[in-house]
Amino acid sequence: MHLCPRLWKRLPQVDNMPNISIDHAVQSPEITFIRWKFHQDWVSKVKYFQSIPAIVSSSMHEDSALVIGSIHPSTYMQEQMREKTEVCGEGKSMKLAQRATSHQTVFTVPKGVTTFDFCKNRNLLVTGGMDTLLRMWMPYVPRKPTGILKGHTAPVSYLCIASEEGHIFSVSTDNTAKIWHIKDQTCLFTAHPKASQIQGELSACLYSSAVKGLYIATDSLALLSLQTKPQPKGSQIVSHKEPVLCCGYSEEFRQVVSCSEGSVVKVWDVETGAQVFEYGCAHGESAITCMAFDTSGRRLVTGGRDGCLRMWNFNNGQCVKILSRDGRCAEICDCAYLTLHRNAFVISVGWGRKIDIYLDSKDETQFNQRPKPSWQDDVRNGHKEDILCVAHCTPHLVATGSYDGEIIVWNVVSGRIQCRFQTPRSQQSSSAHVQNKSVLSLIFLKTRAFVPELSSSAWLVSSGSQGYVNFWSVLNGGKFVTSFQASPLQQQIMKLALTQDDSMLFTANHVGFIYVYKVKKYALGPEQNPPEKVNFWRAHISSITSLKIIDKDQFLLTSSMDCSVRLWSVHGELIGTFGQEESWSINAPSSWKHPAVPYEILIDPLSMPSHQILDNEISLSDVLNSEKTENVNSELDAHTDETDPPSILNDKDIEDGTNDSWCLSEPGRRQRHAIFKHVNRTGLKDYNTLKDSDLIVTPATCKRPDLSLRKIDSFISNDAEE
Repeated sequence: MHLCPRLWKRLPQVDNMPNISIDHAVQSPEITFIRWKFHQDWVSKVKYFQSIPAIVSSSMHEDSALVIGSIHPSTYMQEQMREKTEVCGEGKSMKLAQRATSHQTVFTVPKGVTTFDFCKNRNLLVTGGMDTLLRMWMPYVPRKPTGILKGHTAPVSYLCIASEEGHIFSVSTDNTAKIWHIKDQTCLFTAHPKASQIQGELSACLYSSAVKGLYIATDSLALLSLQTKPQPKGSQIVSHKEPVLCCGYSEEFRQVVSCSEGSVVKVWDVETGAQVFEYGCAHGESAITCMAFDTSGRRLVTGGRDGCLRMWNFNNGQCVKILSRDGRCAEICDCAYLTLHRNAFVISVGWGRKIDIYLDSKDETQFNQRPKPSWQDDVRNGHKEDILCVAHCTPHLVATGSYDGEIIVWNVVSGRIQCRFQTPRSQQSSSAHVQNKSVLSLIFLKTRAFVPELSSSAWLVSSGSQGYVNFWSVLNGGKFVTSFQASPLQQQIMKLALTQDDSMLFTANHVGFIYVYKVKKYALGPEQNPPEKVNFWRAHISSITSLKIIDKDQFLLTSSMDCSVRLWSVHGELIGTFGQEESWSINAPSSWKHPAVPYEILIDPLSMPSHQILDNEISLSDVLNSEKTENVNSELDAHTDETDPPSILNDKDIEDGTNDSWCLSEPGRRQRHAIFKHVNRTGLKDYNTLKDSDLIVTPATCKRPDLSLRKIDSFISNDAEE
């Protein structure tokens, strides 16, 4: 129901509170009133869940104990209700309409349902009733509950699912409160009424996630605070509760902004890592997929899966403008902010397969703004698949990459295609293997752009298939220059970043590794060898979604699907994770986390050092049957046949063996578990390392011991007497 706030105070007051009767509300033309008939007994509880969206109601009738029903009726039911409404308007009795079977889910529960709660994140429905049992259900599987929780001795009157903690709170009519573990389906804690001193008849309950407490109203209001243990040191530190899909840095405010899949925007202080501000539901319930700052760094542009762009004053969470197409919009995958001839524009690309351009002008007063007309070249000759990324090169070039591996470079002034490329097929791939040629990231080498001496060199870099990075020349129709595999084991490259002078290329793959290459003089022409790899480390345990270089301070900003946002030095030293308890000072390296690394990275199997056999460079049979192994065995056999025993390993041998081991042959592995392997000494046993001496010649005769006390002479034998 919707009522004007200015008219609310004029309504009749009861106990100094404005009230409106249902009969009066139904007669208002601004109110839609729908009635359904299904329950055969008193309705014990009714609640609307926007996340489904549906209305859930319960009653004490077993056959209709709980019903999940849609809000709006079908077209046929609307016609029926319209007829009945007209009949009712004439003063005749009206029979209540019933929902169509396909528009509702009915649960049959013994002795009915008195209370319930639903959680979209965990896809869980919990009911409680007169039989003192808590039942856990899949929302649309009414046949059988997934779990039954036993413990209450009185009817259950209140339920609440705490999704963040993974707990269920329940209160029975005897004022007993219980906490249950959702996954284990066990009771964690019971608050008896005598111990909690809750007396009187139970009237209302409420769980507050903000204060971590349960409010119980009887004759008085009681608060049961939940005391939780501090987070163990070995657990993962997260910046968001949901995967982080993008992040950026505002040099104007020296702040980091991160956006999550849960449509939450958080603002962080880069100097200390502390959280400054946070606001949710930025795009409703849709995830935020991309972001960009204006040239001043004061306004934030976010794109979401709802197909809309929103412009924010991110310091207070105020939405300044909404940019979108008419009608239903497709998901936005990437956006960019550019200036051209003193005009500012916002460019967005996504599943719509077209480039949308919005003028950002101070003279524009409309809150909802539509894009400029599409370029004719885009309509006729544009992408045929979803556009996944966009990059801008001052002053007038824009590059876009699509799901099918196509890259198009556009002239923003004329709206025409300057050149287009197709991602080459990986040379290491078999013909039967289906490659993912999606172009996930594009970046321009801006120091080479429009330099006459470098017209034939590459100044556009793109991510390719199976861990390759491709270099393209844009002028004179464009051409492919060279490529190299930037990620071992053919891991997909997710993001690219360049330092301001284009000397270092940072690449991030979908398992969380970052690789750094020298590209200052690379791809000036065709290349036979890859560029020099300067460093690499593992930054996250999941796919990296953002990779930003803060050139002024020589820092690297990363975000990932593992729900974390981290700050690094450009040399791979961990400064910290945004959201950690300890603050840092970026000007004091002693406050950094380095040389420590995140705990989840240390224990992840992919952080282990690589090996030729594990990387499938050579097979196990090749190792066992190699000539090297045979030569070693033959040398050992010859060595064991000599009269001299094998030499003992001394400290010098151990030191030499350590220096020659594989664990030091590859730099930059400080974050990995380096497992030392001893030198292969096949054929040597433990007793071969024992010290021994030459045999000593002893005299043939010896003095016999005196054993007369025992009257036994063990040295006397028949042979001796003879």
